[in-house]
Amino acid sequence: MAVGNANCYIGVFMAVTHTFTAPPDEYSQQIENIIKSHSLRGCESLCRLLQYVAKQSLDHPGAPLKEYQIATEVFGRPRDFDPQSDSTVRVQASRLRVKLAEYYAGEGASDPILVKIPKGSYHLVFETRPSLSQLRSLAVPTAQSQQLGSMGSAVPARIGSAVILLFAVLVTLLIVLSSLLWSRKLSQPAIATPGAQEAATPLATFWKPFTAGAGEPWVIFSNAAFVGRPETGMRYYNSQADSSKTVYDHYTGVGEVLAIHALDDAFGTLGRRILVKRGSLFTLDDVKNNNLIFVGSPSENLSLLDIPNTQEFVFQRVASGPRRGDLSIVSKHPKPGEPSTFLASPSNAPLTEDYAVIGLVPGIGAHYVMILAGSTTFGTQGVVEFVCRQESVEKLLHEIPGSAAADGIKPFEALVRVKIARGVPVGTDLVSVRPM
Repeated sequence: MAVGNANCYIGVFMAVTHTFTAPPDEYSQQIENIIKSHSLRGCESLCRLLQYVAKQSLDHPGAPLKEYQIATEVFGRPRDFDPQSDSTVRVQASRLRVKLAEYYAGEGASDPILVKIPKGSYHLVFETRPSLSQLRSLAVPTAQSQQLGSMGSAVPARIGSAVILLFAVLVTLLIVLSSLLWSRKLSQPAIATPGAQEAATPLATFWKPFTAGAGEPWVIFSNAAFVGRPETGMRYYNSQADSSKTVYDHYTGVGEVLAIHALDDAFGTLGRRILVKRGSLFTLDDVKNNNLIFVGSPSENLSLLDIPNTQEFVFQRVASGPRRGDLSIVSKHPKPGEPSTFLASPSNAPLTEDYAVIGLVPGIGAHYVMILAGSTTFGTQGVVEFVCRQESVEKLLHEIPGSAAADGIKPFEALVRVKIARGVPVGTDLVSVRPM
């Protein structure tokens, strides 16, 4: 009897691990399903990564997929990208593993195709889960099992199929759970020595004023007041002309939304988190009690008008000329050869360039205020992504005296040029830095 039961369990294991292939278009459709899922909603960088590695894996099976290739072709890193000093690809791949595990633990629990990124590789692995009919087809008794069955140890067909299906479900759940737990372990710093890991990166040095304390920083995003509705036409609220009109303060730009996502990613790599509040809910008590990160220009993030602000690079409306009324960034003390005014692309032309400000200023008490603002929503997105990347932050730190000291970065202001294509920031350049 014992021999017969052992054979039954061997048959079940073989059925569960059998590989069933699917047409390539089904694999592509599975990738689309994952990208459109709730798990990857709003994760634009992860969607780009998943689409790219899926195409490479399907078009070039077995060909090595290098970290440098992904960095330059997916994340727009320069040709001198160094994987040793920039962990962007590894971090994003780890986050994608977590998201895939999250998807298959929820929405994709019954999907017939499993998509995985094995540790140490960027190639996708597609595994097709067998259907019930396929499992049953594998349960046909072998000659050995028939012989054992004649000895009185055969399992009835109905029970055998049920056991096979149960084991298939259990193994699938264990795979998903193990992948989720392992990916989370990879994506989080070790609890025992978080300080040692953070101290080694430029990103950790840059954000140290906001991660050194016990509390999480508040991110205050722009939340301008509008009159009108999207379907009838909207414009900024004018206190003199619109006093009797209904004011709407629950709109914000797409750049600010993606900027907060980038900040959340960056702080996640440092083992910390951020708290988020819209500008219209901001109070002066927030300044007294918290470190603050402002996202968006003073034209929309009106809260910036009530706190210590940048002094070297300030936002002003153009008073005269063909660009009259446009928002500009004015350099109060331009260096020799530097212009004093910086403007985004004209409003009557495609937006291809914007300028943005980074400012670290002392808050009240021992707190700090970080200001990240472009003159357009895409400039804001670009400058936030700039301060969330290891290589660009490292360049900025080199321009700030004393930034490598043990007590962290010093107050400063900086101006950044943002290149834009089809409404997406595609490049950033550091224009000027003013230590404070």
